[in-house]
Amino acid sequence: MISKLGKEFKEFAVKGNMMDIAIGVIIGTAFNKVVDVLVKEVFLPPLSFMTDGINWENKKIILRDAVLENGVKKLDEIAIGYGKLLESLTDFIIIGLTVFMVVKFMNKIRSKAQDPQNKTVSTPKDIELLNRISELMERQVELAEKDEINNSEN
Repeated sequence: MISKLGKEFKEFAVKGNMMDIAIGVIIGTAFNKVVDVLVKEVFLPPLSFMTDGINWENKKIILRDAVLENGVKKLDEIAIGYGKLLESLTDFIIIGLTVFMVVKFMNKIRSKAQDPQNKTVSTPKDIELLNRISELMERQVELAEKDEINNSEN
């Protein structure tokens, strides 16, 4: 049982799935840091400037102020932090647009690479092989049609 599980795990790891996932997580983490800095240091400061220096990260609607009695907090403040929501929405929009642009770029490269007639980009071997098989099948059909025509004439 354990050896079968070990064999399956080895096949999984060797196929590259685990490495693809690990690389995706690492790149995603780094990308998240870049977007966080982009939002906090590039997009929110001009927004704050246009709104007379409002710090959006700390903006909130206070539902109940904190209650202090003799300098001791009896009740915590209750507030809706819409500034953090604004920051998160900005993050989301930036991430969404960036992922869209990356996917669009990758699809463009992939479509060029999958076109066996396009010699500017190297075509993957499996696509070349499928294209060659398709060409051979088309020739075989043409030869069979010619053979049928010749047999019907005789």
